[in-house]
Amino acid sequence: MGAYGELLGYARELDEKDPLAGYRGLFVGADDPLVPAYLDGNSLGRPLKASVERVRELMVRGWGGRLIRGWDEGWLQLPERLGDELGRAALGAGAGQCIVADSTTVLLYKLARAALGARPGRRRVVVDRDNFPTGRYVLEGIAAECGLELDWLEVPYDGGADPARVRAVAGPQTALVVLSHVAYRSGHLADMQAITRVVHDAGALVLWDLCHSVGAVPVELDAWGVDFAVGCSYKYLNGGPGAPAWAYVRREPQHLRQPIQGWMGSLDPFGMPQGYQPAQGIRRFASGTPPIIGMAAMQDMVALIGEAGIGAIREKSVALTGYALEAVVVLLAGTGAAVASPRGAGRRGSHVTIDHPRSRTVTARLWEQGVIPDYRNPGGIRLGLSPLSTSFEEVCRGVGAIAAELGDAAGS
Repeated sequence: MGAYGELLGYARELDEKDPLAGYRGLFVGADDPLVPAYLDGNSLGRPLKASVERVRELMVRGWGGRLIRGWDEGWLQLPERLGDELGRAALGAGAGQCIVADSTTVLLYKLARAALGARPGRRRVVVDRDNFPTGRYVLEGIAAECGLELDWLEVPYDGGADPARVRAVAGPQTALVVLSHVAYRSGHLADMQAITRVVHDAGALVLWDLCHSVGAVPVELDAWGVDFAVGCSYKYLNGGPGAPAWAYVRREPQHLRQPIQGWMGSLDPFGMPQGYQPAQGIRRFASGTPPIIGMAAMQDMVALIGEAGIGAIREKSVALTGYALEAVVVLLAGTGAAVASPRGAGRRGSHVTIDHPRSRTVTARLWEQGVIPDYRNPGGIRLGLSPLSTSFEEVCRGVGAIAAELGDAAGS
């Protein structure tokens, strides 16, 4: 049968036993023969069939039929209502602390500036060098704007931030620490609870980027004392390209002033008074008109996460990444590929990265075959495994195709 055949048989056994396998058929294109392996759900999740219908209904009956009346019939309340649903289903956040708005970049800026205003006199911000470029670039801009200094956290290539490293950098001049819960390249899963405690011990505030964990990894923002968090919605929340991001602001710091004072974050948007007065609660972190069409596609996935249970989703994620690592070890032996992700299940999110000098070329060739992983500099093939839409057989096909391409490259 051979190694690939044995792994394929094992994958089919795992799919048969998978209690979440039935959800896969709810996604558009899950059984498309032209895409035998979609392994990029941590960059762009598949759309739900229900979401396609919801968006169509909104376009035809909501926007087309109700027209501007739609604002008074629920659209204006959607950012907070959907934020509450997301908080309940995936974030461990009580009502009134999450809102859907803007992009991740804009929300990072808003929350970072608000947090810095709460720590006057402190002039330093901690961020790790392997953080996603958005976070690094936003903080570099804020530092230049406000005359602050950045303290760069050095992290392992196949790892990420940990409590000891944060403790060594955070000090009496630290105002804010900004970190990713799951590292975008390595997939390292940070100990959010322990690191948050370390930051607070230093008298600073913490802002977590949950782009690569929300919807795949459980968190308890309230219980862990997190101050601020942001995340996108087009990965494991399947909101579609350019879908709006979300923000979490713990109830205690919701009095802070955010820097983008738009009309939707004001106390009386339709009163349109002279002079800005911020709204009470989480709505003061809104700015412009809510992106209703983008939010429509999120709603069914947030509900599906609540139905399946974030704990069960995490179990499937751990099983998928564990199987992927097993397949990599067996099928990529001798190809020069190396795993650049944590091996321990408790230290990784829902993606794994394989490093090889020919990763960029191999990824391009795989895309031509409908096998779709992701490429990340300097030489990583990233396998993003979305638990509700990815099957074990898909993972086997994908790693097998990578092995074939690397084998052809070695023999050429």
